[in-house]
Amino acid sequence: MTDAIEINAFIALTVGFVVFFVGRYLTKKVHFLAEYNIPEPVSGGIAVALSTWAFYAFFAREISFDLSARDALLVYFFTTVGLNARFADLVRGGLPLLLMLVATVVFMFLQNLVGIAAALLWGLPSQTGVLLGTASLIGGHGTAIAWGPTIAESYNVTGAAELGVAMATMGLIVASLLGGPIAKYLVEKHDLKSDPDEEAAFVIMEEDDRDNHFDYVDFIRSLLVANVAIIIGYSAYVALQEAGVMLPLFVPCLLAGIILTNTVPVLFPKFKWPSRTPALALVSDFSLSVFLAMSLMSMQLWTLGGSAGVLITTTALQAAMTTLFILLVFYRLMGGDYFAAVLSAGFAGFTLGATPTAIANMSAVTKNFGPSPLAFIVLPLVSAFFVDLANAFIIQLFLRA
Repeated sequence: MTDAIEINAFIALTVGFVVFFVGRYLTKKVHFLAEYNIPEPVSGGIAVALSTWAFYAFFAREISFDLSARDALLVYFFTTVGLNARFADLVRGGLPLLLMLVATVVFMFLQNLVGIAAALLWGLPSQTGVLLGTASLIGGHGTAIAWGPTIAESYNVTGAAELGVAMATMGLIVASLLGGPIAKYLVEKHDLKSDPDEEAAFVIMEEDDRDNHFDYVDFIRSLLVANVAIIIGYSAYVALQEAGVMLPLFVPCLLAGIILTNTVPVLFPKFKWPSRTPALALVSDFSLSVFLAMSLMSMQLWTLGGSAGVLITTTALQAAMTTLFILLVFYRLMGGDYFAAVLSAGFAGFTLGATPTAIANMSAVTKNFGPSPLAFIVLPLVSAFFVDLANAFIIQLFLRA
């Protein structure tokens, strides 16, 4: 095989812009995509990933993207989530947050049980089940890469890391496609309505729907505040690392945003704070859309071929279990209202894929059916803080069983 084609960070970012517009075009032309709330970056990203797969099949050359710019966009996005969070929302979200945390932990046990069943079905050691479960799905690529070598060495599972990464990729695709249809079904079946008094702080703005105008000063102010929050968050991230506490960088940045947005406007009331303004929403929408486009366009789908049978079987089982859990348990537990329906789209997104996928799913739903800002506060707090800690414990529990 000839050398891979390496796309540098700047070109990869530019391609990410193009991918978004490809997805926007597809969403306008393909009725299904708009009807079932498939995010534009998802449709565009999958289309490009399929194209790079075809290129690999014809020319036997891989296309590899430098994703460093993408990782920076993730930090920006979660910082804006924090900057839009008010303590009143956090207090109001206390009970839903607790309920969602309980539901997520229960779901994680079920996800690993399904993974073990799939592993045994294909004659794999039962310990491989965590790589077909929470290590790769709710944990994502990073957790799969972290646990793959351990499982390979301890339980003599050849190619464990590669299987985990492939499962995480399949999960990301399904998570992007499943959340929107589930929410649409719930909203239409139960005739759910958004609260008209809610603020649309996280909804992607359409070109012809910009009632609240802003200028470049507002935009630069939003970037400045976001950068200050990121600097504070990064400083906390370094301090936590030195203390032996390992968290993703976006977590302390999210916290920094929450603290700033609930203190600075009180201490300096004359400063025009950008929380829940169209300018900050633009920063948030840009960061999320391009991040997700780059994540999906960079998937190397040709790596899935070696384990196609186990991957397809497991993905189908996990998607079915997730759908049933949401419809029969999660939606009802979270209140059976519009908020619960939006959160259901997000739950499918992060339990099978990643938190940004969940946010994109919820954004697509709220763009069509109306805002639900509390959902955008509750979900990241559960997925960012509690899930990684719970997952590490649950994975070890299953491996010892």
